[in-house]
Amino acid sequence: MDFSRRYFGFGLAAFGLTACGNVTQANQRSAPVAKTGLPADLRPTANAGYDAWVDGFQKRAISQGISEATLRAGFRNTGYLPGVIKRDRNQTEFKRTLEDYLSIAVSDERVSKGRAAFAKHQGTLQALETKYGVDASIIAAIWGLESFYGERRGDVSVISATSTLAYDGRRGAFFEKQLIAALKILQNGDITASRMTGSWAGAMGHTQFIPTSYQAFAVDFTGDGRRDIWSEDPTDALASTAAYLARNGWTRGSSWGREVTSGTGTGAVIQPQEGGPRFAVTGNFRAIKRYNNSDAYAIGVGHLADRIAGGPPLRGTFPPDANGLTKEDRVALQRRLTAKGFDTGGADGVLGPKSQAAIRAYQSSIGQAATGLPSPELLRSLG
Repeated sequence: MDFSRRYFGFGLAAFGLTACGNVTQANQRSAPVAKTGLPADLRPTANAGYDAWVDGFQKRAISQGISEATLRAGFRNTGYLPGVIKRDRNQTEFKRTLEDYLSIAVSDERVSKGRAAFAKHQGTLQALETKYGVDASIIAAIWGLESFYGERRGDVSVISATSTLAYDGRRGAFFEKQLIAALKILQNGDITASRMTGSWAGAMGHTQFIPTSYQAFAVDFTGDGRRDIWSEDPTDALASTAAYLARNGWTRGSSWGREVTSGTGTGAVIQPQEGGPRFAVTGNFRAIKRYNNSDAYAIGVGHLADRIAGGPPLRGTFPPDANGLTKEDRVALQRRLTAKGFDTGGADGVLGPKSQAAIRAYQSSIGQAATGLPSPELLRSLG
């Protein structure tokens, strides 16, 4: 994962107890304030170790130019989030194939909503392309992948999330740097503490900037004096993304790449999944990877941008998975399970936790070991 911009688990993102410490003797912790819509483990929880860490951190923050007033405002109604640690531990354990990733990243819904969002904000997107040289459809695609076109910006307090991760220590120095940056953003007046929300790992706004990247690249394109990537108006967030790419190697007038079905194509040719489609990629592909250091992510952005602009689905196919099932088989499995009353949460061919739970329930119902593992035999047994 590229920590130069953010730390973010694709999945697509507060509250309570203050942990402000003793900046002054008068600065007392406030009572819990619940925020609806968040899981219980993403609401502040009492943690004496965290409180002690915050007390020590405040001294370091003051030495780096953070005022006592900013610390009081920043840490009000925030605290330790156990769910952040849980997600941090689990997010590195699950790896998707490119086929599964693209099934989510370039789903029919994401394409159709992308086309609608592009049409609605075409004037802004074209103005950004003119100014920064980044294709309007690429900007829209990043918006779509990062927050589903603003629908999933995240409701977790950035101060709570980054301070929890800094206290945890696994990447303590990185997240303390993010916490300091977040406090400087508050001190600058770009956003209030109550509105500074984002993902469980501290990525913020429509296009999920981490605080240090916000400091380096965020743009006030609306001219209102604030670089507001959080508001309902996505203009500043989209401009900030265009500025980020432009300053990280994007070449005006060049594509990200394309699928190739024969020969080598123009540019470096990659095949992220053995037996799957191949792609000839350009320097702009590498610029997208500066946003998120993943071939799958960059292909997802590029292909979603192409689809938003009216392009076709991929022509190449993927081989059967490790269980011997094609995507069509997996979709059929989900549909047949659902028809028998075992809810898979949809039929997209991605066998995630809900589909695995449905498989286990079905296996138990027919007297088989509840492994949750799909197979051609399981598919046939469903009729």
